Amino acid sequence: MFELPQELIGFWVFAFGAIVGSFLNVVIFRVPLRRSIVRPGSACPACGVPIRWYDNVPIVSWLILRARCRDCNNPISIRYPLVEAAAGVLAVLAVHTWGLNIAGAEALVFSWICLVLALVDYDHQILPDVITYPTILLGIGASFMGGVTWWLDSLLGAVMGAALPIAVIVLYKLIRGEEGMGWGDVKFLAGIGAVLGLAACLWVLIVAAILGAIVGAGLMISGRGTSKTALPFGTFLAFAALIYLYLPPAWRLWPSVALL
Repeated sequence: MFELPQELIGFWVFAFGAIVGSFLNVVIFRVPLRRSIVRPGSACPACGVPIRWYDNVPIVSWLILRARCRDCNNPISIRYPLVEAAAGVLAVLAVHTWGLNIAGAEALVFSWICLVLALVDYDHQILPDVITYPTILLGIGASFMGGVTWWLDSLLGAVMGAALPIAVIVLYKLIRGEEGMGWGDVKFLAGIGAVLGLAACLWVLIVAAILGAIVGAGLMISGRGTSKTALPFGTFLAFAALIYLYLPPAWRLWPSVALL
């Protein structure tokens, strides 16, 4: 029986992910603005001219056009091909780590969701319900079909994922008189728990807090922020969740065990 070389399989998986990444760029831009992700088609944000199909090939078109619109010559942000490339890399990681099965499909969709939410929260500091609620359903639904975790772990993960940030919000409100996290973070962490399971919740929250602290300290040292500067915590949650998803199981014991 003829089998494709692993390198060729990886190429096609990456190409498929990059194509999806082109669509994710649309989602990242339009969902926070509450615009349709279907119509109208993609157009240059500067001149409004619809993008031709041959100018919409992921990564390649951006390189051929030298990062400029064919019609108005305005620059095209490098973030577009970077998102496409990231979506392709995540596709390869999901297939390599979890396989061509239900768990792999769930891991891939969840990875793309994390990519979208990381950038939406970075841009607008919101985590849209239209994405976070389906993430919870994705995790619970896939858990009954052989997903990343099993159904009871998924349900407990969703509950704990919501409970942990709610506790942070309540305690921070009592101590500081203000909310330390947004309610979008509650829904997103519930979705993370539903996909990754109960053990992931505290791990992801701790690692996200560490990442946020590092970025916050960097902003203060560079003079670009203060202790009051609002940071997109959902972005850090997304990165932490992706790290957990693709780390070897033994590594997932840190840093939660270190705190015990």
